[in-house]
Amino acid sequence: MNLFEKEALVNEKAAEFEHASPEQILAWAVRTFPSITLACSFGAEDVVLVDMLQKISPSTDIFYLDTNVHFKETYETRDRLESRYGTKFVQVLPKLTLEEQAQQYGDELWKSNPNQCCNIRKVDPLTDVLRRYDAWITGIRRDQAPTRANAKKVEYDVKFGLIKFNPLASWTSDDVWRYIKENDVIYNPLHDRNFPSIGCEHCTRPVAPGEDPRAGRWAGFEKTECGLHK
Repeated sequence: MNLFEKEALVNEKAAEFEHASPEQILAWAVRTFPSITLACSFGAEDVVLVDMLQKISPSTDIFYLDTNVHFKETYETRDRLESRYGTKFVQVLPKLTLEEQAQQYGDELWKSNPNQCCNIRKVDPLTDVLRRYDAWITGIRRDQAPTRANAKKVEYDVKFGLIKFNPLASWTSDDVWRYIKENDVIYNPLHDRNFPSIGCEHCTRPVAPGEDPRAGRWAGFEKTECGLHK
């Protein structure tokens, strides 16, 4: 399928999928694109998609970007999910260890230049892993941030050059937590401690009542995205 055909398909399906359920979108996606993967950060939206995908297509790859600086609760959530579903998530590591990064760019790069740190530990590894696939699935929602407000259920990802599915784009946080409770989905316990959005340990803090849900990410910097989503 060439770029013109992909864009035509995306435009057609974006309108068709706007009122489809996430399960319907996932079923079509895995049937149409056998070379597809789910990006999992072990946040609330992603564990919902893991549960759905395990019911629809348990053999589909699920990967996570292991920055080496996730919260211990995040790694424990990964282990619990793997045990629950009897699967193994694909670990994607940066090219540089934390020690090598410190030698080249200085200690605690996330404090001095968080954009560069995210590029090294997230964006570059994501670029490498997505080269193996024709499409990917994410848990982004439109009401998470202004940068995500125009996300479609399916779109052509110009940044990484493949088709991108956002099955939960129109869901609210209440929708996500309703699914988690009704389906007894394992989730990161940090969500119960005022962490609505969970990233790396050094760059994520709890959110106070009334704050934006992503205010806890890169606090003190004018940064709300790690660069994975356009």
